[in-house]
Amino acid sequence: MRRRAADRLRPVAITPGFIEAADGSCLIAVGRTRVVCAATIEPGVPRWLHGRGRGWVTAEYGMLPASTGRRTRRPGPGGTSSRGTEIQRLIGRGLRAGCRLEALGENTLIVDCDVLEADGGTRCAAVTGGWVALALAVTKGRGDGRLPAGPHPIVDQVVAVSCGLVEGTPLVDLDYADDSGADVDANVVMTASGRLIEVQAAAERATFSQADVGRLLRLARAGCKTLAKAQARAVQEG
Repeated sequence: MRRRAADRLRPVAITPGFIEAADGSCLIAVGRTRVVCAATIEPGVPRWLHGRGRGWVTAEYGMLPASTGRRTRRPGPGGTSSRGTEIQRLIGRGLRAGCRLEALGENTLIVDCDVLEADGGTRCAAVTGGWVALALAVTKGRGDGRLPAGPHPIVDQVVAVSCGLVEGTPLVDLDYADDSGADVDANVVMTASGRLIEVQAAAERATFSQADVGRLLRLARAGCKTLAKAQARAVQEG
């Protein structure tokens, strides 16, 4: 049974510099969900961007076999599952929306998000923690000359939170129990300034109205403000 108020997030902790060798990294814990995020700066860009004078931000996502309590097989030769591919595209789109890609030069920032333990909201935790890793990597790259001086590549924080309708009640930050019982579940990616980047919403057991969407977005906006504060603290500490 859920013991939190409908508008209250699970406890959030972001530990910057979790992987010392990475250009930028953190461990993000949202309740029992824990994700390690690490950002790497690599010279060069995808072939279709060659010569355009702009960089690229992309992401990879995976779950450790024991992260769900019941062992999940590692991805096969293709490298990731269809679910993992969809999630890492979401993370990449979200992070790029908060960046000025032309300020990166022809460099690629790869953000790896690995789920250590999953109790709901792993993709949202990966977006939120991934932004911290990205921000730390950009600071390091500008400091050591691998990224160009000039306008800062990051224009806004990017945060994400889940929400849903459970027995008609709008809830924010769904854990596994919430999610498995939800009539509607959604993932909201937005900037700290309040601009929407992506909204994924689906009816699981019942349809929903435009008014329901508004209620969920209001919850998500408040939750993202809290997460943005945690991000800012982590970057300052890192």
